Amino acid sequence: MESDARLIAAIDARRDALAALTSDLVRIPTLNPPGRNYREICDFLAAYLSGAGFSVELVRAEGALADSEKHPRWNLVARREGTRPGDCVHFNSHHDVVEVGHGWTKDPFGGEISEGKVWGRGACDMKGGLAASIIAAEAFLEIHPDFAGAVEISATADEESGGFGGVAYLAEKGWFDPARVQHVIIPEPLNKDRICLGHRGVWWAEIETHGRIAHGSMPFLGDCAVRHMGAVLAEMEATLFPLLGSKRTAMPVVPEGARQSTLNINAIHGGEPEQDPDYTGLPAPCVPDRCRITIDRRFLIEEDLAEVKGEVTALMEKVKAARPGFAYEIRDLFEVLPVMTEEDAPVVRTVGAAIARVLDRQADFVVSPGTYDQKHIDRIGRLKNCIAYGPGILDLAHQPDEWVGIDDMADSAKVMALTLAELLA
Repeated sequence: MESDARLIAAIDARRDALAALTSDLVRIPTLNPPGRNYREICDFLAAYLSGAGFSVELVRAEGALADSEKHPRWNLVARREGTRPGDCVHFNSHHDVVEVGHGWTKDPFGGEISEGKVWGRGACDMKGGLAASIIAAEAFLEIHPDFAGAVEISATADEESGGFGGVAYLAEKGWFDPARVQHVIIPEPLNKDRICLGHRGVWWAEIETHGRIAHGSMPFLGDCAVRHMGAVLAEMEATLFPLLGSKRTAMPVVPEGARQSTLNINAIHGGEPEQDPDYTGLPAPCVPDRCRITIDRRFLIEEDLAEVKGEVTALMEKVKAARPGFAYEIRDLFEVLPVMTEEDAPVVRTVGAAIARVLDRQADFVVSPGTYDQKHIDRIGRLKNCIAYGPGILDLAHQPDEWVGIDDMADSAKVMALTLAELLA
């Protein structure tokens, strides 16, 4: 159609602006934790989107997890109303990024543009997707100024640490009520020819083993909690990991290894607390009376959460029966049920058709190995017509020398713009 060609041309004309916007966003180091520069990036986006005719609100998630006076959890929601009633299409991107880590050859917050890419922490996950949604909206508004309904763009906090100071808070306050928003696209980096329908479930927990403190020269007078935890880890290797490896899902989870149940041991600590980095002394000679691990269990839509927890409890009871004096605690930290949007949902069909027009191939339907903010839109907002679609290669997320391709961002922006045209024009 002629209007489609005009939309695509409008995005091609904004290619340099798309790269520059992504670079500008990368140069704002929105590190989480602890939550730095959230207000700075929201102010930047507010100025940019106000200039494009959007009404803008900055929303602090007061009282949410991790919100504090030192690191307030700021979110931005921008809205552009059409000339007549219709649906609202909402693009939601998180603005926080994870720690830099080691191994970089580029400036992590330099926003370098070279080799057809924008480099830096968060370029792929997911500031490139945020920029693509903004450029898509700009092009759509130019070509279809008399559209129906509304276009919304949000930049939200804390997705990398659960999203409670971002999308969860907004959902609780009604921002994703199906009466005001009908279609949600989250531009996470799942590749430009894929539509992500949802994600696996997650259960985070702490497991702590207890012992009895004693002098390190007389360990027989104490009870070593670290040795108890060693028995737990050995039992996991012997029975739990093989069990999880045998479970498979019909969900199209990518990569292939994530189509089974998984468990990651995030952290382990035993004994006395670690001292500050400037402490130069030796530790005290004590038998550790406590040891703690943090586990990250990812489960499938075919599994029940009670069963998932029960497997770990049964393992702990098995170890307890074999070890005199063994005592433990399991503390829940975080849990999310799996979600998956139906393939015939309106936003899925529309984005799929746009991918076919732009890329001349059929979209692949995938499910994410890890959770993202769809969980809150689905469970709290009760809005089911939600997907993740955006530019970038998932494997680059959280890696050194992270980058996003400018061609990929432009193609994704075209898909997003055609989606807006189909749903609102």
